[in-house]
Amino acid sequence: MSDPRDSVDKSLGTSGPDRNPFPTRERRTGVSNADSRSQFWALYLTRFAEGFGFITLLTLLPTYINTLDPQATTVLGIGVSAGFIIGMYTTGFTLAQTVAVVPLAWAGDRFDKRRVLLAVLAAGAAVYALFPVVDSSASFVLIRGLQGVAVTGVSLMTLSLVGQVAETGTRADKIGKANAASFSASIVGSLSAGVIYDAVGFGPIFTVITVLMVLAWVVVWGVLDPDPTRTEGFPFTDLAVNRKIVSITAFRAQYAFAVTMVRTWVPIYAGTAMASGGLAVGATAVAVTVTVEKATNMVGQLFTGRLSDGYGRSLFVFAGGGAYGLVAVCIPFAPAIGTAFGADVTLPFLGTLPPAYLPLVAFSGLLGVADSFREPASMALFADEGTDEGGVASSFGIRELVWRPGSVAGPLVAGWLMVEVSMASVFHVGGAFAITGVLAFLAFLIRDHGRAALTTW
Repeated sequence: MSDPRDSVDKSLGTSGPDRNPFPTRERRTGVSNADSRSQFWALYLTRFAEGFGFITLLTLLPTYINTLDPQATTVLGIGVSAGFIIGMYTTGFTLAQTVAVVPLAWAGDRFDKRRVLLAVLAAGAAVYALFPVVDSSASFVLIRGLQGVAVTGVSLMTLSLVGQVAETGTRADKIGKANAASFSASIVGSLSAGVIYDAVGFGPIFTVITVLMVLAWVVVWGVLDPDPTRTEGFPFTDLAVNRKIVSITAFRAQYAFAVTMVRTWVPIYAGTAMASGGLAVGATAVAVTVTVEKATNMVGQLFTGRLSDGYGRSLFVFAGGGAYGLVAVCIPFAPAIGTAFGADVTLPFLGTLPPAYLPLVAFSGLLGVADSFREPASMALFADEGTDEGGVASSFGIRELVWRPGSVAGPLVAGWLMVEVSMASVFHVGGAFAITGVLAFLAFLIRDHGRAALTTW
């Protein structure tokens, strides 16, 4: 029986075992499996450190809002809307990320990605060391912006290096493991940040993050080989019209709305007052809904990347994205399902729970499972095309840029729907974005590959 990976590799123009991950030089010889594994583990550690810092700040945002008193912010003696200041706590981070994508991706392709990664890790360590001195909303927004640059740089370089070092037939597997490392950091960080803060305050939290970033820097410096690839010019130009990247971005641009709306509104649905359409459960119960989604996504990506390497990445993007949309559309039926099964219970630490809560947790877990099929396959497609064109960092940069409009506008759309229409409409519209996204992706594939649309690449 033939290996299903053969058809995938041939469709990309070369076979996996003979694929040169460093296209501008002959393939290195004498690199042991142990050395290769150590390089991947160095990159996985870096993903963990980056994810831990990101989720810790996200978890502590409400604490910063209470501590910094945004209502008291003034500019030149003129009061500024507290809502605007609170929005800037997140928007400043996102805007800095958006501005940083193109120059960082270009630098990664033009120079040694290892050196760029070391530079952004060092910058990240310095930024996290500055958070304990924050004493105003202005300083917090500024440092959050610098954090956005560091997070973007670390994410782009680690994913680019994982995709570049891995063989074609193993890229989704390695990227899935790198993502699993980031998700594990999200789980540990979100569960521990509040506990550490309540016990010892802000300072020790950022000491832990800074130490993690420094440790990642030391390991990358000591273990990771220099990157010999160099790309002249501006790879974004060619990659922006690459047919495969156009196909996947047709999906990703719409899917960004789906994920941002649904992932953000699951905890809002759980914790919001019943008068606003929510379930009004406590903070710990809300955290469980978030953690379950991350945990199933993390565990799934340990296996789904390898499967998509073998059976076709476009199939996994289509199936995972479509399943995400279907699960999202079903979330508003949680109360009816819970009532039918008598799911109103009282649990230790969580308290008395409404009938809809346990079905909501189950749906949240299914969202993680669905996305675990889509994410490593999607990332591997960008890695494949970027490596073929000599611009893997730029390829991931395009991936980031395509996500930005949906990630910014999605919550605004969801907020309007929640207030003006209903809580259920948020999930119906979010799920619809995922479904229309996979249908657009399928249409592009059928145009290019006909009946073999979902099995060609």
